[in-house]
Amino acid sequence: MERNLKNVLVISFGFLLLFTAYGGLQNLQSSLHSEEGLGVASLSALYAALILSSMFLPPILIKKLGCKWTIAGSMCCYIAFSLGNFYASWYTLIPTSVILGLGGAPLWSAKCTYLTIASNSYAEKTGKNGKDIINQYFGVFFLIFQSSGIWGNLISSLVFSQASNKAEISEENLACCGAYDCITDTTNTTGSAEPSNSLIYTLLGSYTASGVLAVLLIVIFLDQLKSDQAETEKEILETPTFWSTFLATFQHLKDKRQCLLIPLTMYSGFEQGFLSGDYTKTFVTCALGIHYVGYVMICFSAVNSLASLLFGKISQFTGRKLLFALATVTNTACIIALLLWKPLPKQLAVFFVFSALWGLSDAIWQTQTNGLYGILFEKHKEAAFANYRLWESLGFVIAFGYSTKLQVYIKLYILLSVLVLSMVMYGAVEYLEAKSSPGAPTATQEENAETKKENVETLI
Repeated sequence: MERNLKNVLVISFGFLLLFTAYGGLQNLQSSLHSEEGLGVASLSALYAALILSSMFLPPILIKKLGCKWTIAGSMCCYIAFSLGNFYASWYTLIPTSVILGLGGAPLWSAKCTYLTIASNSYAEKTGKNGKDIINQYFGVFFLIFQSSGIWGNLISSLVFSQASNKAEISEENLACCGAYDCITDTTNTTGSAEPSNSLIYTLLGSYTASGVLAVLLIVIFLDQLKSDQAETEKEILETPTFWSTFLATFQHLKDKRQCLLIPLTMYSGFEQGFLSGDYTKTFVTCALGIHYVGYVMICFSAVNSLASLLFGKISQFTGRKLLFALATVTNTACIIALLLWKPLPKQLAVFFVFSALWGLSDAIWQTQTNGLYGILFEKHKEAAFANYRLWESLGFVIAFGYSTKLQVYIKLYILLSVLVLSMVMYGAVEYLEAKSSPGAPTATQEENAETKKENVETLI
């Protein structure tokens, strides 16, 4: 096997193992650690730390340690989060969440840098186009990586399905499920659906082992960048200093279009935060039991992945406006239906329908919003995507921050309000674009391929 391709596969399977653990654990935080809102508070702290991390840590760590050891070290931050869940408390889970958040940005930056260097190196040897090899290598990476959402959730559901105490959920507890939840401890895990400590430890042990295997895979099998590639690595990392990057990020807000896109970017964090923090707890766990969370999120991940691929291909024919309209209608319909629906165990299929429709609309929000940033701010991509990460992460922080303070129906109204505001502001952006450059082309296939890369980077 060609050496560069081997390294791409090592990184891909390393990330697959790591995010199999992290993805499954993130979806369970609100259900596993519902007391005093510890689970969602940890996620809020995580994304707050990620905002800080993305501002200055990646170039510093990669220059000091190199790509390989930055990847390995950052992966250890994720393992710390898994370990913090063993004895979850405010003194263990919040610090380990912050550690994970600080390691998130360097991990993805080092991965992108390594794959870019490997691509250019192979292109030079073979005389091929560098961009083509980059797209090919990133395509291989995401093909393998995207399945982590399926495996992580499958493991959690299979483990929790072994519970022997799966008693019928009482009518009293069912009355506290859904949009008009009782905001008491009964909504958290509905008592009878709570898994035993032994099952929780089994799951956490599996996730921790998966993270350790990921680190070992990188340390043992990933090649260190050769000396002749070190200069390339140095060039790629010749990024502005922290303060110049920080200033460039906020100076970019002078662009009226960037300001108008803030609600849309934050909505991405709001809607993902609602699904993983509120839908999994007050609908799925409350009415079905925690062992169904994984299955429902597998449905979301599978539809999201397939839809991302589909919309990436068809957007060149439909244009982004039609796709944004489809996502708006789909999300609005879901929000209104969730406000009216009273979840019951016998309505099993409905839980999966909601997650599938949410996955469909999320695929559009992720791919098309990233693509929109790439097209509108082509000359200032670094500052533009820094703003993207900033405002989306802030959306996550706010969504998880108020998760335990408000009833679900209020959160759904907030979500709907932000969605309406986002579309009004987005319409203004399209109007400004049409006014300044009539007949401007929509995203090409290549832009949408790069969109998928940016999408996963913003989700850690």
